[in-house]
Formats: sequence, structure tokens, C-alpha cells
Amino acid sequence: MKPRKETNLKVVIVPCSGIGKAFGSVSREAAYIITEDLRPEYTDLVALAKLVMGEASAVAKVSGNPAITIDGCKLACASKMVEESGGKIAQAFDVLDVYRRYKDFRPEGIAVLNENGIRLAEALADEASICIDNLATKSKEGRNA
Repeated sequence: MKPRKETNLKVVIVPCSGIGKAFGSVSREAAYIITEDLRPEYTDLVALAKLVMGEASAVAKVSGNPAITIDGCKLACASKMVEESGGKIAQAFDVLDVYRRYKDFRPEGIAVLNENGIRLAEALADEASICIDNLATKSKEGRNA
């Protein structure tokens, strides 16, 4: 259940930039679903490339807000860059781990994901939304304390 907006919480979503890889595409699609459809009022999308380049506004968002990272492989570039940028990871997702729970959703495609790739991204986005809801509830409770 989506919480009512009663907090100034912004969770930064940092997806993988694994261009040319299906799991990287799933990562980015999940990030778009979260930030545009499921929890736009609680989230900000930060491109991994902006952190790599040290863009001041991206680093400020990451260092000043809880982050959810979505990594497309075990190199965990999104998670590493959030930490290197002074950010605190509230939850790190690995597309491969999510795929293990949803083996029927085998992603294919790079520029355009197949239906199963979209379904895997939706499942990941749903899991991340639960984390965002929990962070929003904690933030609201902390404000009321």
C-alpha cells in the first residue's frame, strides 16, 4: 500500500548503466517504473554516469538522501559509486538475485526488453517500492516523535 505524502523524504534511485546488457536494461527500466509510476513523490533518479563524472548536483542528492541501488551484475558499480560519493545505501538490489526469484521472467533484448524483461523490471520495482514505503514510514514516525 502506497503511503500518503506526509514527509519530505526523497529516496535516490541509482540504476546500473550496463549498456548493451539485458540485466542493465532491466535495472534502468525498474528505476523508471519506480520514479515515474510507482513512487514519483518519494524518489529522484540519479544516473550512474553523473556520479562517475562527479557532477555536484548528483553527488549532493546521493550524499543527502537514502539511496536504493539497482545493479545489473556482480561488479555492483551503482552501489560502489553511491558509497564513493558519500551516500548511504538503504537497500541494494541485484537484478540477478531478483531474477533467481522470478526464473520465468528471463529478460532478452537490449535497446528494447522482451515482455519477460519488463515483467522482471516490474517485480523488482515492486520490491523496491516496499523498501521506499518502509523508509517513508520511518521518516514520518521520526518527525512525529
